[in-house]
Amino acid sequence: MKVILLKDVKGQGKKGEIKSVSEGYANNFLFPQQLAAPANESSMKVLENQKKAEQRKKDEEKAEAVELGKKLETLTVQLKAKSGKDGRLFGAITSKQVAEELEKQFKIKVDKRKILMEDSIRTLGVTEVGVKLHPEVTSKLKVHATEE
Repeated sequence: MKVILLKDVKGQGKKGEIKSVSEGYANNFLFPQQLAAPANESSMKVLENQKKAEQRKKDEEKAEAVELGKKLETLTVQLKAKSGKDGRLFGAITSKQVAEELEKQFKIKVDKRKILMEDSIRTLGVTEVGVKLHPEVTSKLKVHATEE
């Protein structure tokens, strides 16, 4: 019997897949727990429409991320920090501080975990930092550390 999985089923497959299972398994386990639906014409069309809508939503999210990425590349976040004679900072500038300043200065909200910094910024000057906006979109942001 062919069924469309409505949720992920361990040992069978992921949500939205069409699987062939025994009739007893479908009638006694999958259908009562709303884990699957029979694979007939109408349910196939519904599944197809859901997949199209999901794809459209993913494309919109990616387009928004690309647009935001282009905007971020033109911006420079200004941060003030105390430093010594040789330009080294007392402490460091972290991704959290960069995210907070980005929101304060430009009203752009970016999660601190999306800001890719190998290590904290420990010197004065301009540093380029990566920002992962989408699984397929990464942008650069300039962070300018100035003396307080």
